[in-house]
Amino acid sequence: MNDTTLIIGGARSGKSRFALNLAEKRASGAKAFLATCVPEDEEMRKRVARHRRERGSCWKTLEVPLHLPRAILEASRWAECILVDCLTLWVNNLLFQIDAEAEIDDLVTRLTEVTKQAPRPLIFVTNEVGCGIVPETAPARRFRDVAGRINQRLASACTRVFWVVAGIPVPVKTPDSP
Repeated sequence: MNDTTLIIGGARSGKSRFALNLAEKRASGAKAFLATCVPEDEEMRKRVARHRRERGSCWKTLEVPLHLPRAILEASRWAECILVDCLTLWVNNLLFQIDAEAEIDDLVTRLTEVTKQAPRPLIFVTNEVGCGIVPETAPARRFRDVAGRINQRLASACTRVFWVVAGIPVPVKTPDSP
């Protein structure tokens, strides 16, 4: 059985910390951190640098703003565990780079296929986008809709799903769930 996990929660809920701890338990050797963030300002660059320092030397960080399926396959060759943080920023990148829904859907299909066949522990972090009010603008609604669909598809493809609230991981799906 493959070992794939989706960790979902609100902003600043503790999901990234939980994901790092989970990955540390899954692998003692080389670990891949697939970062989807494209830092656009100084505050974000400082945040990214701080997170790199916190992860330590056993993590190799790969910046992957768009091509997650390919990066996961490549990292599977050498990493004992792969952590993708985060799918929400990946959605943002997709929407800024790709207009065609069919092209986005194709990338998501490839991502779910890679997830189902992952030869190494694979952990995704994402934000829950469906608990708030309906966004006011059409681009914000599109973001919410695409992110929600991707979250659903990845949750279906993963063997485990955790909802993180106030730093507490709540199991939503386990390998023995129906």
